[in-house]
Amino acid sequence: MATIEDVAKLAGLSRTTVSRVINNHPYVSDKKRKQVLDAMSELRYVPNSSARSLRNQKTSIIALLIPRVMNPFFSQLVEFMEMEAAKHGYQVIVCQTKYSEQKELEYLDLLKTRQVDGIILTSIQNDWKLIEPYLHYGPIVLCNEFDDCANVPTVKLNQKYGGYIATKHLLEQGHHRIAYCTGGYRSNVSKGREEGFRQALLEHGVKFNEHFTFNNAFTIEDGRRIVNEIVKWKDRPTAIFTGGDEVAAGIISEAKCIGYNIPEDLAVVGFDNQAISNLLDPTITTVHQPVDLMAEKTVSILMEKLRTKRYNQQEVYEFDLQLIVRDSTVKQGVTI
Repeated sequence: MATIEDVAKLAGLSRTTVSRVINNHPYVSDKKRKQVLDAMSELRYVPNSSARSLRNQKTSIIALLIPRVMNPFFSQLVEFMEMEAAKHGYQVIVCQTKYSEQKELEYLDLLKTRQVDGIILTSIQNDWKLIEPYLHYGPIVLCNEFDDCANVPTVKLNQKYGGYIATKHLLEQGHHRIAYCTGGYRSNVSKGREEGFRQALLEHGVKFNEHFTFNNAFTIEDGRRIVNEIVKWKDRPTAIFTGGDEVAAGIISEAKCIGYNIPEDLAVVGFDNQAISNLLDPTITTVHQPVDLMAEKTVSILMEKLRTKRYNQQEVYEFDLQLIVRDSTVKQGVTI
């Protein structure tokens, strides 16, 4: 275990200066303060005055890191996580990263400073090599997002299958010009859905059209924007597979405003099976994700890791998705 002398040596400063930084003394330059803090971080040094209490401290709090709290998928996940954690006597604090690498690291520091007992990551902004050192302080479980390099438990959904069944359904309705909306290519979740999309096209002999791909699509307004773009095209898609029900709702709403009939002129598939998908007219064909089962499994694994203290174990648990066929892809009165 590192000592204050080790910190002083690594920082290239005196023991007195290190002590002043630890005790938040005002008369220390920002440069020297940074040198000391960097050395403490590298050595994983915890001041002796608090180390004994920190080692035995239990907060009964879990940090749940999500990218967007306004995203219905993540807000639903938060609800189920809180319910499951409560069964084990734990509370959940929700940390919104907004896809920021820096925010993610700041929230991971909650584990390092013993303000939480464990962390659940639902998206990953940093390289795993930057996240892995935090396992020294407690368990981390990946939920929804995944990284093949991560040496921790992962609970995920079969996104490739979800993309495949949604696209296959549109192809079976006779569509060949199919647009694809995604939040972006950074996440493995988005990559998996696109792989499924491409596989279905390939199996039906339909060439992937890069021009029909829309990135950074998250909201209802994004859906409206997409419609206003495709109406300008001569060779328009006859169907759209979106990455979320919000985007699908925006597409349907705007398309109807400009005179489109859904699904006759434009078929639309959403994702997540949110409440809005069954309230809109027409109702939205969507892909259901078992968020409740994913939350239950994730919390169960985290509790196990807190008991066993075995944080560095790669385990993968995957749930399949289900297509819910509604009126946005199939004409009323038609059965499939």
